[in-house]
Amino acid sequence: YLSIKEIWRTKSRFLLFGLVIALITVLVVFIAGLAEGLSAANKEYIEKLDADLIVFQENVDLSSISSRIDGSTLNGLKRVENIDQLGPVGLSSATIVGLGEENNVDVSLIGYELGKPGGAAVFEGEQLRRSRAFETVIDGNVAQRTGIQVGEEIVVKTIQGTEEEFFTLTVVGISDGRQYFFQPAIFVSSQLWERIRPQPTSGRFGQSMTPNIVALQLKDNSDLERAALEIEREVEGVEVVDRITAYEAAPGYAEQQGTLNTQRAFTLLIGVLVIGGFFQIQTLQKIPNIGMLKAIGASNRVVAQSVVFQIMAITVFGVALGSLVTLLLSFGLPAGIPIQFTGASLGSALFSLLVIGPIGGLVSVRMAIKVEPLVALGLSS
Repeated sequence: YLSIKEIWRTKSRFLLFGLVIALITVLVVFIAGLAEGLSAANKEYIEKLDADLIVFQENVDLSSISSRIDGSTLNGLKRVENIDQLGPVGLSSATIVGLGEENNVDVSLIGYELGKPGGAAVFEGEQLRRSRAFETVIDGNVAQRTGIQVGEEIVVKTIQGTEEEFFTLTVVGISDGRQYFFQPAIFVSSQLWERIRPQPTSGRFGQSMTPNIVALQLKDNSDLERAALEIEREVEGVEVVDRITAYEAAPGYAEQQGTLNTQRAFTLLIGVLVIGGFFQIQTLQKIPNIGMLKAIGASNRVVAQSVVFQIMAITVFGVALGSLVTLLLSFGLPAGIPIQFTGASLGSALFSLLVIGPIGGLVSVRMAIKVEPLVALGLSS
């Protein structure tokens, strides 16, 4: 009752501080969304890959672009007893053109053997079925940014030699989000990938695909670390890791996430200091009032509960308002901004914000409890 009455009588002051907490909430939630979005843009394809393990060339620091798996290595992998399915995957880049100069979309061009690991689940349309057809499955990010639908044609540009080459592909399916290296993805057959991918010289057609990585499905996937070591012992010149290790080793991934997490931590620290400072000033201003309450019989427990309720009420109001503002702002962001809100990241951010309120106000609670009635009223020194 005391807390509510005080908030209502000085509502402009508490409203102002609620807005400050709302701004801190917007900042924390946007940083969390940016961290999740950038992470997804870098790892989404690998994270959702239908494979237990991924094979890289040895001594390339798990760089998919630098890795090359030759034919003899593929044959060696096929002889490993525990491997149920293996899917060679080629990774390169291309540009979807013909959408207007400002709307051209850079994409990751991913080639895989049809029916083998490496492709993407299709949620609209159908999977690729003809290895030599000029057909593609696009990921949901491409469809969202361009409005392309199943059955339409896209024009893909790659550099072959020193010339620009253009290829017309029919969209037969749309998958979920499968970004890789900060670009949305389009999927083609391995034969078509070798035909249209960027080439150092022109005219290198009809050659067999040299994949960057190989996706493996195992017969026994109960111990992935042990299975990886066994494959490395049986096949020379490879490094075998699980999907998490693969995307965490991507260039800049760890540094990027570390930077964003550090920013979020400092923002929360600032929130603790701001909330603590505000309520400490509030408590100092009303020491005579607290002294009067204690003089007429209010216990330390009642005083402490009043202060804690105020802190929680203003924090909840500020976090709720900030979350609503963030939600509204997210609807107006351009599609190219890599912000993604998930239940886990959003819940973690909001929980952290709700926790810092009481933490920041602990000093105020302690000050309120230690107030001596006679000293506060000026009747004793």
